[in-house]
Amino acid sequence: MSEELLLHPDRLFSADPTQRSIARRLYQTIKDLPIVSPHGHTDPKWFAQNECFSNATELLVKPDHYLLRMLFSQGITLESLGIGKNREGVESDPKKSWKIFAEHYYLFQGTPTSLWLDYVFVNVFNLTERLCAENADSHYDTITACLQQDDFKPRALFERFNIEVIATTESAIDDLTYHQQILDSGWSGKIITAFRPDNVIDPEFEGFEENLSILADMTGINLETYSGYLESLKVRRQYFKKMGATSTDHGHPTARTLDLTEQECDALYSKIRSQQYSGEEADQFRAQLLTEMAKMSVEDGLVMQIHPGVYRNHNQDLFDNFGRDKGADIPVATEYVENLRPLLNKFGNNPKFSVIVFTLDETTYARELAPLAGHYPALKVGPAWWFNDSPEGMRRYRQQITETAGFYNTVGFNDDTRAFLSIPARHDVARRMDCVFLAELVSDHRISEQQAEKIAYDLTYGLVKKAYKL
Repeated sequence: MSEELLLHPDRLFSADPTQRSIARRLYQTIKDLPIVSPHGHTDPKWFAQNECFSNATELLVKPDHYLLRMLFSQGITLESLGIGKNREGVESDPKKSWKIFAEHYYLFQGTPTSLWLDYVFVNVFNLTERLCAENADSHYDTITACLQQDDFKPRALFERFNIEVIATTESAIDDLTYHQQILDSGWSGKIITAFRPDNVIDPEFEGFEENLSILADMTGINLETYSGYLESLKVRRQYFKKMGATSTDHGHPTARTLDLTEQECDALYSKIRSQQYSGEEADQFRAQLLTEMAKMSVEDGLVMQIHPGVYRNHNQDLFDNFGRDKGADIPVATEYVENLRPLLNKFGNNPKFSVIVFTLDETTYARELAPLAGHYPALKVGPAWWFNDSPEGMRRYRQQITETAGFYNTVGFNDDTRAFLSIPARHDVARRMDCVFLAELVSDHRISEQQAEKIAYDLTYGLVKKAYKL
């Protein structure tokens, strides 16, 4: 039997009446501020072509690895969700895939996914019943019918959501065709790119050698030498910057950096290109390239983001059959103090350099990242990310970071999502949880409510624009 779906106005706020009242007042001052999304994975093609989204499954289920990983963990195959081109047994009817999702929506109780999706169901599609097996068809029909209307096209939703800017993420060898189409269209919405060079600086990335061939063709530079290779990366960075990029992004397994001599770099590059290298040498190459990327950031002004600490594609069979980003990425322990020291010794005091470091290892917040950000002018701590972009993850982040790094060595919130419709929901959760944390400080008389209002504004809007040069 279906249940009424209501979004309580005090959701996530404290049960303590004093703190709840303060959080309510703070939230009212920031809830309608524009959304700044400085890092994510929405598809620029959506905004370039501005065509109707096809149906509920294609938009809400297939791109969202949070959904896929939970459903897969319960024995639901990706084929049944319509994923896996040219594979036997792949469900071709998106409505049947949606029904499977709806029948298992109860799995997401207590997770941030249900917070985000319930917000979408209520505020985007005006649905009044909680999704379940009984109303799966009617929800699918309602959502899919809405998506055929002009008011639900990508650009209209961007404006409806009060989004000021979205930064997508493209590889170094992406030709940025869709970004060019957006610029040429005359539309006022701001969609910018971010430079993600993992597939041309990680020797263990699938297709690495082929990717370097594409890089050489795109830049017209001979990559036989290390200096030529670095020059090609500079050329691509400049093109990304011309197309609106203000940041780079690096999803390395660790935060390891090195500062090798020119001779050592040449020798290492030769080994990498010969494809006769060890796992340690591949890691050394990634580490050296982070330092090279930092040097280029000093020169071209792009803000550097480091997203380490993920064992990507842990499920080999899933990766072999379905590819990346299907929910099989697992956090791992990460070290920053020693790993970042070569890079920070070289550029950490340079006013022209800015690096934002993320983590999935919460044990590093108070021990490593907060002290580093509380010292080095170039370093800021990224927000609770991925597995930790949840109410409790955000609370733990503020609790562990603030006393050592303060608020102003952080950079606001980013949603880091492919799930376009969830962007307002994710930002709303972050705004509410920041108000919850600030309300506790006010109620404890550690800061005044006037101070909390200013901090809430900066955490929502001011810090992200400053950090990402937006």
